[in-house]
Amino acid sequence: MATFNIRGKNVEITQNLREYVEKRVGKITRYFENIEEVSVLLAVEKGRHIVEVTAELPRSGLVLRGQESTADMYSSIDLVVEKLERQIRKQKTKLERRFRGGGFKGELIAEEQKAARAENHEDDSEEYPVVKTKRFVVKPMDVQEAIMQMNLLNHSFFVFRDAQTENFCVVYKRNDGAYGLLESDN
Repeated sequence: MATFNIRGKNVEITQNLREYVEKRVGKITRYFENIEEVSVLLAVEKGRHIVEVTAELPRSGLVLRGQESTADMYSSIDLVVEKLERQIRKQKTKLERRFRGGGFKGELIAEEQKAARAENHEDDSEEYPVVKTKRFVVKPMDVQEAIMQMNLLNHSFFVFRDAQTENFCVVYKRNDGAYGLLESDN
């Protein structure tokens, strides 16, 4: 049984809310053996009720994550659980391959997946289609220059080589309007 780390930001975690989170979000743990911890962040910002769920999948190094926001906390919880289950269904074949020695209960979603494909025409192909390939020179620059270049190109991310460390990095525009940086460990 997974333990839940439920935190609140600008919201009180009542016993009813805690029980609802554990019941609804607990549904995702049935697909995997030995999920030890599920982190849930409940937040209220500018009238939006935000729910962020993160669970590290056992023995695989994979992380399952979803976030939803609505005007109602309970609706946000329901939507994030639907999103996570959709991710699991969509990645079922790849998860089964990754968890060959056990740990993923793919048989539990076989019927759900058939229904979802019929209803939503979801693609369960083995490969992700690459529809475009683009080659470019990765230039050394600092983070601020990379952000400026990304904004000039009107892109949501930009790949560059850090001028000081020579590592590959990616800057990206976050949903909240701020910027993020991904750094490689070379």
